[in-house]
Amino acid sequence: MTKESLKTLSAECFAQDDKLCINNHLFESRLMIGTGRYKNLKEAIESINASSTSIVTVAIRRAKYAKSQGKTNLIDGLNWRKLWLLPNTAGCSTAEEAIKIASLSKEINKKIGQIDNNFIKLEVISDAKYLLPDPIGTLKAAEYLVKNDFTVLPYVNSDPILAKQLEDIGCSTIMPLGSPIGSGQGLKNIENIKIIVENSKIPVIVDAGIGATSEANQAMEIGASAVLLNTAVAKSKKPKLMASAMKYAVISGRNSFLAGRMKKQVAGIETSPKEGQIMK
Repeated sequence: MTKESLKTLSAECFAQDDKLCINNHLFESRLMIGTGRYKNLKEAIESINASSTSIVTVAIRRAKYAKSQGKTNLIDGLNWRKLWLLPNTAGCSTAEEAIKIASLSKEINKKIGQIDNNFIKLEVISDAKYLLPDPIGTLKAAEYLVKNDFTVLPYVNSDPILAKQLEDIGCSTIMPLGSPIGSGQGLKNIENIKIIVENSKIPVIVDAGIGATSEANQAMEIGASAVLLNTAVAKSKKPKLMASAMKYAVISGRNSFLAGRMKKQVAGIETSPKEGQIMK
């Protein structure tokens, strides 16, 4: 099957019942949840369940370390019959390192019974302070992984040109950051994200920087296909409650986008008719 026919299939799939569609896989929820920074496993599991997410992302390094140390982790604590695992290459600073780590993801997927899962969230981050993704390393690693039959979801800066290049080489989504990972600054690059959404024929998932429900809602209102967040839930005072709030923010934002915003007017416009008014 050609890349063009895959894009056509994805476009058709995307319209069915308004479910999120990534490489012809349908997902009920448009909220994706990360698994780091929680106080404990119980809090993480309760929050993930409260979010009603369909996709959970887990760092391959963390999962492999826990396995080698004989520690219990989220891989063991979640119901993978209802959830889809999105392994990620967090902690990789070069393309070569990300490719190597990505190759381990299929082993984890087999362990939870998702033999047909070839998804990988690609992160190549060489900037230790601001944790900004490396565009050249990401493009290089993405090209290799796509050629090796991975469904690649690349985490990138909100660069419309890079986004289009990644789409052209066969990535299944684009994941532009709203602001730096864990910063909670919200959508600092909203105009660029709007351009990426406008230009993309594949899902655009806003990833990183969201700190409040209003920001998740805003991302969906401008046409993003989904939102991925972690710290906003994990570091809130009540993670389980925040996870539930994010669920409804994403649903509300998506419905608002589909409904279509009213046009802005310079002057006020009366909403009540003048006819039938009581005269003095």
